[in-house]
Amino acid sequence: MIKPTQTPLTIIRRNQVQARTGLSRSTIYARISQGTFPKPICLGARAVGWIESELDEWLSSQVANSRQDS
Repeated sequence: MIKPTQTPLTIIRRNQVQARTGLSRSTIYARISQGTFPKPICLGARAVGWIESELDEWLSSQVANSRQDS
């Protein structure tokens, strides 16, 4: 049986998320608690990261929503 090829997941850390979104740490976590931002995954006892493709989807939806409102 041949397994389908999957795109490898890329995990990015909070400082990269902040740089890509322009959001502050507190805003990111506030939006996570509101359910309006992708949830991070646990990488260790005190480390989390975000799946880059989920963040890309969120950014694309923000752009689309922004364009609709105009």
